[in-house]
Amino acid sequence: MKKAIYPGTFDPITFGHIDLIKKSLNIFDQVIVAVSDGNTKNYLFDANEREQLIKNALFRDLKFSKKKIIVTSFKTLTTDFCKKMRSNVIIRGLRATSDFEYEFQLAGMNKKLNSLVETVFLMSDPENQIISSKFVKEIIELNGDIKKFTTKSVIKSLKYKFNE
Repeated sequence: MKKAIYPGTFDPITFGHIDLIKKSLNIFDQVIVAVSDGNTKNYLFDANEREQLIKNALFRDLKFSKKKIIVTSFKTLTTDFCKKMRSNVIIRGLRATSDFEYEFQLAGMNKKLNSLVETVFLMSDPENQIISSKFVKEIIELNGDIKKFTTKSVIKSLKYKFNE
């Protein structure tokens, strides 16, 4: 079985992320959506909340198969997580040329850390390339409509979080 790791912060998951998950499922037997629990960012949702948001979005809202997708969090180097999950493929998304330099460096560092790991770059469909978690949070904070950017359960959780 060929499986791939799709790591990210997913704070929150968007249709851009979901588009890459769909594309990954066309290539790999199983995709592990790996929620990074690193301490370098100020997250709106903690790792457990992000993990639950992803599960709700994928399995409840969109009815994806639980057999083909695993959602979990990790606090290690991505390459160490790959080893633990017995995968040698990392999925990364590219939206614009501005993403490429960072992603290129990250793929190079991951290759230096574990020469068996390959990074596969995927692009979301054009209508999803502009979506970012940062913009989604800014729009909802200003009472904007984000139905075109993420699922119903994520929207509900975001509204709750900003009205606490």
